[in-house]
Amino acid sequence: MKAEIIAIGTEILLGEIVDTNSAHLARQLPELGIDLYYKSVVGDNRARLHETFRRAWERSDLILTTGGLGPTDDDMTREAIAEILGEKPVVDAELEQRLRGFFASRGYPMPESNIKQAWLLPSARAIPNPRGTAPGWWTERDGHIIVSMPGVPPEMELMWANEVRPELERRFSGEVLVTRTLKTLGIGEGTVDEMARPVYAMPGIGVGTYARADGVHLRIGAKASTREEAWMLIRPAEEELRQIFGNAIWGSDEDTLEGMLGDVFRERGETLATMESVTGGLLAATFTDVPGASGFFQGGLVTYQTEGKIAAGVDLGVIREFGVVSQETAKEMARAVRVHADADYGIGITGVAGPDPQEGVAPGTVHLGIATPDGTEAAMTIVVNQGRAAVRRRAVTTALLLLRRALYGQLPQ
Repeated sequence: MKAEIIAIGTEILLGEIVDTNSAHLARQLPELGIDLYYKSVVGDNRARLHETFRRAWERSDLILTTGGLGPTDDDMTREAIAEILGEKPVVDAELEQRLRGFFASRGYPMPESNIKQAWLLPSARAIPNPRGTAPGWWTERDGHIIVSMPGVPPEMELMWANEVRPELERRFSGEVLVTRTLKTLGIGEGTVDEMARPVYAMPGIGVGTYARADGVHLRIGAKASTREEAWMLIRPAEEELRQIFGNAIWGSDEDTLEGMLGDVFRERGETLATMESVTGGLLAATFTDVPGASGFFQGGLVTYQTEGKIAAGVDLGVIREFGVVSQETAKEMARAVRVHADADYGIGITGVAGPDPQEGVAPGTVHLGIATPDGTEAAMTIVVNQGRAAVRRRAVTTALLLLRRALYGQLPQ
């Protein structure tokens, strides 16, 4: 089966938003034995939408679209499908009732422009959307399928998981691709590749290495007629790689560093606090994204000014001797916030986001300090001169890596 993804929205073409929907779908199609041949992005223009849909209809068996299902004039996915099929949309009474009920439950009348979200074609059926007002469309005719989903990622992802993917799994039972990603830390990509080579020759699988912000990933892939058969090929390779890499593997698949660290803190009954300047609270926000963060995260301080650091307990003598942007101050920040929040671990981050130097320190320089329950303090430095946003992101990732090292007794000396 040949598949195609069409992402719809002028805001994607202008770079105002990133098309994460296409990537999400593209990762999952191989698991269903569906080959993805094309991906397109098209703006909210009726003529160009018509041309994109016509081309997709001619060359693909399955067309997955995201976006263009809203109530406004520039939401034209339904109109484009109707034109390609030569069918006229009509208001479905059940969908209209559901739509009006959605607005009534929130205490205000439905704008009449929303009525187009109750349209259906003779060849289309509605796909439920519990997170929004726009139902999807499953359109099927002449051996072709168009699945239209909302552009809002949480709406699209739930619709795909609950409705679309299960239907595709029921219909198509061809060869499927299953993957397992193991995430390593503290080993370079070349070394990871060399260490993993004994597994490369195992039958029925492929193994690839990929450098990522949170370490080097190992992806094992296997094709088989069923998912169960594919997993039977993957499991021996995964077991062998776990033997080879041991504790260097910190997670797999969708695991995140912050989630893994949260699990360790909760298991140990230990706590954490943060003091940040250059990252502006991004590290604290990263931890509070973890479900159950209140069970281990005591809180964070954003001390962007030197006075704020001193008020939070940072020793002024350390700042005067070494400078506010230094490893010594980062360690002092970690110690101070650990005491301030009565936490087991403290992390401090100070640096220069740029674009200009500060106190003779080059832009992109970040110092990270950590203080542990046994009184150990350590620090490390990174330099990332790729813009303020990149500096903050890299600093947060490095802080997570530093914390993992502390939890496993691997702090730099």
